[in-house]
Amino acid sequence: MSDLFDTALKEKYRQYFVNDPLAFARDAIDWSAFPPLLKDLYHNDTDKGGRSNIPVITMVKVLYLQSLYNLADEQAEKEIHDRTSFMNFLDYPDLLPDAKTIWYFRERLSKTGRDRIIWNELKRQLEMKGIKVKKGSAQDATFITSDPGHVKHDEPRSEGKTRRSRDGSFTKKNSKTFFGYKGHTIVDDNDPVPFIRFYAVTTAKDHDTRIDLSKRGITVYRDKGYFGSDPNGMDGTMDRAVRNHKLSIESIRRNRRISRRRSLVEYPYAVMKRMFHFSHVMVNIVRRVRVKFMFACFGYNVHALKIVRG
Repeated sequence: MSDLFDTALKEKYRQYFVNDPLAFARDAIDWSAFPPLLKDLYHNDTDKGGRSNIPVITMVKVLYLQSLYNLADEQAEKEIHDRTSFMNFLDYPDLLPDAKTIWYFRERLSKTGRDRIIWNELKRQLEMKGIKVKKGSAQDATFITSDPGHVKHDEPRSEGKTRRSRDGSFTKKNSKTFFGYKGHTIVDDNDPVPFIRFYAVTTAKDHDTRIDLSKRGITVYRDKGYFGSDPNGMDGTMDRAVRNHKLSIESIRRNRRISRRRSLVEYPYAVMKRMFHFSHVMVNIVRRVRVKFMFACFGYNVHALKIVRG
């Protein structure tokens, strides 16, 4: 980018973006820590060389912007060129990715599992800022819907770049049918807002008890759907009545206490779905949904950090 154009953009940003919400994320997170952890995603050290790559720090930031503003790859390509606030967040790079480059970068993360490395680095930075589990944690899951396509459910599904979901599945809850996936999270009991500690994604029909994100020595509060499964952590699962055995008064009171503690886990889902509009995905297999969900959780934790820091 030319120095003149770069200066003009910065001046425009200074004049019109006094309360830019992206400014906090730009300064609060050490984005330069991510590229060294992801440097082996690309291999251009062959005899023939390779095409020039967009800097990894730019790609991570673009995927972060996608999660915050619910942008498809084509939309992201357009908006990062069009929005001054986006250009400022990206530090006015000389090279910007197109939609295909964005898709391939996210695909590399999903195939290699490097989204977990990004997450662990974010968690390390939060812990360095004093954000740690204090008393307990709470686990829950939320539905992430997807497009089932207009074919019979027993026909084979493609893994190609199509909206039709291959790994998504149907399930029912409270007489309502869902198709797609489940995002699982465990949060701490930080005051005034919880922070997401880890995440997982499964297909929608998988029972919540299949995923245990708790840690030994830390109490995990869970709703009645987890009843009967033993967590790694100290068990704070709500009791559930079974046939011919009603809940005792002690169990009812215990459930109320746990309900107040585990209600923390609902707030991150509300933020992701109402602020980020992250409730429906166009990607079609679990590992791709996992990367998108990770960046939604990433965005939520930055949101929570801003609240804590005032």
